Amino acid sequence: TGAISSLQRQLEIRESDLRRVRSEKEMLQKQLRQRAEQLQAMSDKFCSLTEEQMQEETAVMMEEEKHNLRQTVTEQESQLAEQNKLISELQETIRQLRAEVVTTRLHLLEEKQARKEIQSQAEALEHTELQTRVALERTKSKFERYRSKIIQATFSMEGSQHPAAELTDDEVLEAMQRIIHERMEFQQMLRNKGSK
Repeated sequence: TGAISSLQRQLEIRESDLRRVRSEKEMLQKQLRQRAEQLQAMSDKFCSLTEEQMQEETAVMMEEEKHNLRQTVTEQESQLAEQNKLISELQETIRQLRAEVVTTRLHLLEEKQARKEIQSQAEALEHTELQTRVALERTKSKFERYRSKIIQATFSMEGSQHPAAELTDDEVLEAMQRIIHERMEFQQMLRNKGSK
């Protein structure tokens, strides 16, 4: 936004310069027309004089005036050319500034859209994380109930001694393996005795 404001201020300054230069150009063109009209009037007046009226002093004065007018016209034409060049440069600068304003606004819109997308993704990730936490808590609760049932089933058998302290998973697994091994040995013994 600061970049756009800066560009817009530069644009306003350039447009003000352009208006001033155009005004000066119009004034120069007006002066040029006036000088040309004066020159033409002098030429017409000089041509309309009769031979009797053409005195040397008047001729010299008119030649000087014509020379001065031509010099003034040349200077004003040069100034006018410079003004036209300056106008072209200002117009090009204004065009570039306007293009920069448009480009900056497009970049700001793209950044705003990107921020919205990132915000949306962040919200989706937060929702997914919450769902995962809920699912993890449920799984943990189920695992704890299942573990408790396994411990209860393992140590509720006749002859089993209930553990005095909290068992680790390895200790529970070892106890289950021992029970399975003992059951297999018992079944083998039964088969050896011919019992069904």
